[in-house]
Amino acid sequence: MTSSFDLNSISIAVLIPCYNEELAIGKVVNDFRTHLPGARIYVYDNNSTDNTREVAAAAGAIVNTEPQQGKGNVVRRMFSDIDADVYVLVDGDHTYEAKAAPKLVETLVMQSLDMVNARRIESADAAYRPGHRFGNKLLTGLVATIFGERIRDMLSGYRAFSKRFVKSFPALSRGFEIETELTVHALELRMPITEIDTDYAERLPGSTSKLNTIRDGVRIMTTISTLVKEERPIAFFSAITGVLLLISAVLTYPIAVEYFQTGLVPRFPTVILVSAMVVVALLSLVCGLILDTVTLGRREIKRLFYLSQPSLEAQSAALGARSPRMREPTPTS
Repeated sequence: MTSSFDLNSISIAVLIPCYNEELAIGKVVNDFRTHLPGARIYVYDNNSTDNTREVAAAAGAIVNTEPQQGKGNVVRRMFSDIDADVYVLVDGDHTYEAKAAPKLVETLVMQSLDMVNARRIESADAAYRPGHRFGNKLLTGLVATIFGERIRDMLSGYRAFSKRFVKSFPALSRGFEIETELTVHALELRMPITEIDTDYAERLPGSTSKLNTIRDGVRIMTTISTLVKEERPIAFFSAITGVLLLISAVLTYPIAVEYFQTGLVPRFPTVILVSAMVVVALLSLVCGLILDTVTLGRREIKRLFYLSQPSLEAQSAALGARSPRMREPTPTS
């Protein structure tokens, strides 16, 4: 691939979180050293019981460890430890194509974006398990409905980020929910992002996925629910209010009918329950209104911190790697 700017003119860090990837990690490190020769390759081992650390070090990676188990913990550690202009995050299982990395970086820099997501296109029938494929479509569609439809493969483990993105990312997740959090962070701050297609291959023989379809799917759903509560509190608490009022109306209807027919209210426990539910529903609505103000303030703080970091456009201009968008406009006749 011929780039329109020099990849060596910017600082690139390739971040590879790893857990028991002895069979694949050496190939991953070598591939990224080939396609991004000027980049620093970091492998963060997450309590592997095999020779992942030794193989990664032998391949030329900078190897560190993160004792807290979970991919989210590893990504948080990498984002806090490492300083670079551009970050490439990729899984260590050799399912993502390293030859796409220059395109990810070039797209990020030349368009002055904050995230480029690698949308997975299967190059083999066995690359994607049916449960993973269905779960990805379901969860991606859910996030698109709530936060905006700008990403078609939310759970991709292959992305390029600007320094602005990385240093403003709160990284609260512990496990595979981290991809959901990365996506929602970009959507909530309305960052400039895009997505490009890349090949997705099956794992090497003898290598097994650490992702559990049901367990991690539940965790991702829980993360989405938490993010909706924190980022869309009015919608979240209004939904609770609506459900409680609906149940209250259903319970009240036979009591009201009986009252108008006989003038009596014989089921006082139900009346008390309905009254309590209406009070809780109103309190839920008030909580949503209050938390919406809190959320707005928190979002503004994150936005200000995001803006405190230099943009890729400013960095590129300083380095002389100007994109067509950064050049002086050409007069037209």
